[in-house]
Amino acid sequence: MPGDETALRSAGGLKPRLIIGLGNPGIDYRDTRHNIGFMVVDELARLSGVSFTEEKRWHGWVAKIPGALLLKPTTFMNDSGRSVQLVSQFYKTSVQELLVIYDDVDLPLGRMRMRLAGSAGGHNGLKSMIRSLGSDAFPRLKLGIATPSGRPAGERLVGHVLGKFREDERAELAIMIQRATDAVRLACQSGLETAMNLFNRKEEQP
Repeated sequence: MPGDETALRSAGGLKPRLIIGLGNPGIDYRDTRHNIGFMVVDELARLSGVSFTEEKRWHGWVAKIPGALLLKPTTFMNDSGRSVQLVSQFYKTSVQELLVIYDDVDLPLGRMRMRLAGSAGGHNGLKSMIRSLGSDAFPRLKLGIATPSGRPAGERLVGHVLGKFREDERAELAIMIQRATDAVRLACQSGLETAMNLFNRKEEQP
């Protein structure tokens, strides 16, 4: 629809004010593929020299970096939207000023895509956000965690996303986290469209 296209173009010029890393809280889920969103916002906080503090009223861990707030919901993945909704309401942040970072089992490990909107694609964290916010028109950064043979089928899917990264995946993971933090920092400095044009183009190169 024309109105939707105009809104997306407008969002492309925005800078994120609330950056959400999706994941599950607790030591049992640390370093799992489903928690890569947490890993990226942890690195963003480290690069800015800040620490996360728990805000129970928002059901999340938060940290302030220049120009934006980082959020790690503590609600578990399937209820992430509740925390995001509370924080965005408090700071009067529009859905177009969000940037959610999460794992994508349809992308190969090491690949990433920044988009201004889209469906949940089967991701329970995004389903919760769409349900709580009443919209899917929020920017997102998808980070690939698929196996070399593609998306795991059936029951193996849960085991894969909740499994920890293997040693032979660590180098590729580190590179992807670095590129993701670079993309987010550029979006904060110069806008989402600038970051998309640079990093999505790099992804499309052979």
